[in-house]
Amino acid sequence: MSGSGAKKVADMAVKAGKAIDWDGMAKMLVSEEARKEFATLRRTFEDVNHQLQTKFSQEPQPIDWEYYRKGIGSRVVDMYKEAYESIEIPKYVDTVTPEYKPKFDALVVELKEAEKASLKESERIEKEIAELREMKKKISTMTADEYFEKHPEVKQKFDDEIRNDYWGY
Repeated sequence: MSGSGAKKVADMAVKAGKAIDWDGMAKMLVSEEARKEFATLRRTFEDVNHQLQTKFSQEPQPIDWEYYRKGIGSRVVDMYKEAYESIEIPKYVDTVTPEYKPKFDALVVELKEAEKASLKESERIEKEIAELREMKKKISTMTADEYFEKHPEVKQKFDDEIRNDYWGY
């Protein structure tokens, strides 16, 4: 990878790292196992990002050909210098990103929709848990009429069984 191409990759990695809301994502995790996996992912990302910044963002040091001429001799050094300068490193052309960017963008949209649905479901479950906790406190003093008032479907089921003369045996 050429020096300027590697620098561009390193710069893009820095920008990508800043765009990630690690704390926001961490708040969404519920299990301890998920938190551990997320921490491992974040550490790995930061390690790779650090390597990109340090190894690939720097231009290579120029070769001191005169130093080698003194120690080895002009003829051999000139031969190596000519071979070195004749090397052409092809410029990297990204053909993968254009192919997968639309798919990735579609997945991001799908993910956001799933997140909204998940948050709605979480709210519904939280409400249900609150109702169950309230009922747990009142269950020992609650009458059947009070219970049926909150759960008309159960009352309907019992009424249907009685009407159809079904007594469970």
